[in-house]
Amino acid sequence: MDSDIYKTIKSPSVGIYKEKGSRFISFALPVSDQEAIKPIIDRIKKEHHEARHHCFAYMIGFERNIWRVNDDGEPSGTAGRPIMGQINSYGLTNILIVVSRYFGGTLLGVSGLINAYRSAAASAIQNAELEEKMLQEYYEITYPYISMNDVMRILKEENIGQSGQTFDLECRILLNFRVTLRERVMSRLSRIDGLKCTYIDTR
Repeated sequence: MDSDIYKTIKSPSVGIYKEKGSRFISFALPVSDQEAIKPIIDRIKKEHHEARHHCFAYMIGFERNIWRVNDDGEPSGTAGRPIMGQINSYGLTNILIVVSRYFGGTLLGVSGLINAYRSAAASAIQNAELEEKMLQEYYEITYPYISMNDVMRILKEENIGQSGQTFDLECRILLNFRVTLRERVMSRLSRIDGLKCTYIDTR
């Protein structure tokens, strides 16, 4: 896999696992920042208010370095970590999995809980459409109108995305290209007289 490719889910999905009367309903959702997590969990808790536990795990970022697990009252290590285990098993990022448990009256024990939460998380992932996404860098460039042909030649040859164009005495374009092209693209753009480049974002 290329170094600027990551794997996630394309859209929300749902899974279910049943064990000794307990129902474990799992929700897998694509997320890209931590601020989105709490509103999603709050909505699921509201929609499934009769469930006794709402355990979750999430992984965010291309480098998979933003993560958290939560057992929500289940014995420590029996819910959040098994859910995260499935996220890691599939090599996913930018994903939140919430598992809501409806208690069936029979205690499952530590190993039973671990298996149930792991199986529920796996069910949601298996029902999701997985996709590989390319990490892109976004820049704004400004340059004199006289350099238009030189800029456009580079954009075409390097297959660079562009938007928000303004063509005047000073031209302005928003660019995006895959991270692994950064060095080559920047080197070529730096040779154009009067061109200024401002980094915006990586996503």
